Amino acid sequence: MKLRRKRHKPLHINDITIIDDSKLKKAITAAALGNAMEWFDFGVYGFVAYALGQVFFPGASPGVQMIAALATFSVPFLVRPLGGVFFGAMGDKFGRQKVLSVTIIIMAISTFCIGLIPSYASIGIWAPILLLLAKLAQGFSVGGEYSGAAIFVAEYSPDRKRGFMGSWLDFGSIAGFVLGAGVVVLISSIVGEAKFLDWGWRLPFFLAAPLGIIGLYLRHALEETPAFQQHVDKMEQGDRDALQNPPRASFKEIATKQWRSLLVCVGLVIATNVTYYMLLTYMPSYLSHNLHYSESHGVLIIIAIMIGMLFVQPVIGLTSDRIGRKPFVIGGSIGLILLAIPCFMLINSNVIGLIFVGLLVLAVLLNSFTGVMASTLPAMFPTHIRYSALAISFNISVLVAGATPTIAAWLVESSGNLYMPAYYLMVVAVIGLLTGLYMKETANKPLRGATPAASDRSEAKELLQETYDNIEQKVENISDEIDDLEEQIKALEKRKQALIDQHPKLD
Repeated sequence: MKLRRKRHKPLHINDITIIDDSKLKKAITAAALGNAMEWFDFGVYGFVAYALGQVFFPGASPGVQMIAALATFSVPFLVRPLGGVFFGAMGDKFGRQKVLSVTIIIMAISTFCIGLIPSYASIGIWAPILLLLAKLAQGFSVGGEYSGAAIFVAEYSPDRKRGFMGSWLDFGSIAGFVLGAGVVVLISSIVGEAKFLDWGWRLPFFLAAPLGIIGLYLRHALEETPAFQQHVDKMEQGDRDALQNPPRASFKEIATKQWRSLLVCVGLVIATNVTYYMLLTYMPSYLSHNLHYSESHGVLIIIAIMIGMLFVQPVIGLTSDRIGRKPFVIGGSIGLILLAIPCFMLINSNVIGLIFVGLLVLAVLLNSFTGVMASTLPAMFPTHIRYSALAISFNISVLVAGATPTIAAWLVESSGNLYMPAYYLMVVAVIGLLTGLYMKETANKPLRGATPAASDRSEAKELLQETYDNIEQKVENISDEIDDLEEQIKALEKRKQALIDQHPKLD
């Protein structure tokens, strides 16, 4: 039986996807706003953890209150993989846009509900239970949020601008933190600390409602991404490859067929998010509880640091389109290994200027990861399983990263060593360094399973020529390999004949 060899059609200029600039801007805005709302809650929660500890765990010591409040922050990460599996499968089956509309609704409602929960003094044990349930709902929705938003932006972006466009997603994250922190400082300064502990802490969570409505409006108005639409068109046309690879993926398939991409994804997410949560969620508590700065004082320092990060973020994304993503992952990891302890020496110096410098250095190193993560991760997996694969692997990694505030607080509390967070960062930086050395460069290349994407027809012609040049180089490499194989075959034939000549009964 003869195997029929599939013939691919030659790639022409009309096969290059031209990205509509107005649609791209809308996609980035909608994705970044949803991400901002997610991190607005994380920022608020981190900055009011001291208040939540007193409201929901009043009988414990201040140290235990802090750990308990941060543990409530970390527990929802246990359900994020479930949300990733659910929304990932839905995103690969029904499209990215529909799923992102659902996740932002769940996220807005659950965040709003935190502001409604009565205190422990009012309803007893039900107060922390209701807080945990609201956080679990958040965790489930967030399981599909970042992965979907990153994919949405990546699939809408031209190949040569994917780093710059993707960097705006985490720009939204940082902006959400800034907004959350700014709202906490503003409200606490207006109403005073006593009233803030009584009822003022609830107000930031109520802002989730209008933010959610705006985000839902923007996302609902978007069209599906070009890469996913291409995949759907292939299936409708009866493409055999598309039919044999239905839009769903089990973890077993990811682990066996996509193991290299899985390892890169896990390593990069752990390195990025542990640094993220250490700096932006744990450090406000570290400054107030361990270094005895006033809550508002510590928050103001972090706000200033995050504003600086906003300026650095898109610069790194833009530069990664020129020199690649790998240098930033490797450089950021080496920087953490070498500078984590010096930075914490500055933070513990009791000199405001030096504290600021220590935090700023950590922030720039964090930018090295966040500036390229959203453009790197979606390029790891092919279109038909991209959402499922990325959501599952991303959220499994976040299980480790999400425990960072709790673990850091416990390590400092139990050991009495204020440098434990620095050691923690150094261990994680080793993971980041190995990931950077191991990962393949994805800058200026089409997403796996998708045709090249360009900003305009002129760029499309350049991409087409680059694709032709790449094909020619691969053909030359294969030809060289064939020549080498032919030489090896001839050598084996000579050896075979020499052995036959030595045997009287073989000819």
